[in-house]
Amino acid sequence: MLAAMAAGLGLGRLVPGLGDALARVTVTGVSLPIALGLLVMMYPVLAKVRYDRLGTVSRDRRLLVPSLVLNWVVGPALMSALAWLFLPDLPEYRTGLIIVGLARCIAMVVIWNDLACGDREAAAVLVALNSVFQVVAFAALGWFYLDTLPGLLGLERTALDVSVWEIARSVLVFLGIPLLAGYLTRRLGERVKGRTWYETELVPRIGPFALYGLLFTIVVLFALQGDAVTSRPLDVARIALPLLVYFALMWAGSMAVGRAVGLDHPRATTLAFTAAGNNFELAIAVAIATFGAASGQALAGVVGPLIEVPVLIGLVHVALAARRYFPRGAVLEGASRV
Repeated sequence: MLAAMAAGLGLGRLVPGLGDALARVTVTGVSLPIALGLLVMMYPVLAKVRYDRLGTVSRDRRLLVPSLVLNWVVGPALMSALAWLFLPDLPEYRTGLIIVGLARCIAMVVIWNDLACGDREAAAVLVALNSVFQVVAFAALGWFYLDTLPGLLGLERTALDVSVWEIARSVLVFLGIPLLAGYLTRRLGERVKGRTWYETELVPRIGPFALYGLLFTIVVLFALQGDAVTSRPLDVARIALPLLVYFALMWAGSMAVGRAVGLDHPRATTLAFTAAGNNFELAIAVAIATFGAASGQALAGVVGPLIEVPVLIGLVHVALAARRYFPRGAVLEGASRV
């Protein structure tokens, strides 16, 4: 994956006009190649989900309540506080970071969760829950953190013009399509061939495409913004610092919360990754639509995934190492499902 990042940055710098070509065709404000990579990446993981177990997960309040609080109360508040703390003199970047914090993860988190032996069924439920809250709450939270709260504190205010349809469209594309494809694949595959064939024959065949899609997405993502990132290193460093603090605090705090409320390792891992990740597709689309593609807000949105990808790759390894702190039975169950 580090090689994919380096390859993407190299392509972005060495091939003139590559970034413009990749950005020319978009889906909900996101480059079409990135959108295709995300869909290919998510489909195999969602096809592995045992949808008949979702009812059990949805009744687990020890998982759902902390997830809602961490995603929709703690996460936006923490990102907003860090943005003001680290970027008080850079309002455009600060606004872009706050937008990133408001966009809760519904896409790439499924692959991090799977790599870290998280609970696939729990991830499907939490991602679906985040998608619903995103449509309902994103605009309201943007108004609160960018306009109302700064006004109450005597700070600079920013207006965010984003429609509910724009948010819903992002959710439908980046979650709805792969979720529906995964669900139909399992239902039809099990009906025609049976669960044993599905789990032992089909899943191993489609499974590698998740990694292929991830690597392709990383290469395109870094190639798309390679020139901007390498030509403005100090700005990127200023934006990266609060992001690094955010990911570390959100992930470690969420993992600790999961352990404290008695979740097993797979579900605590799912809680941590769904709380720490962000929906960069939506954040970038909103920043570009509201402030323009060349704006500081858009650059902050772009830097978000460039920092998130390597950090969460590292946290996958931390999550695997953390299995020793959970009951042994839960560890074995989670590890056997990957």
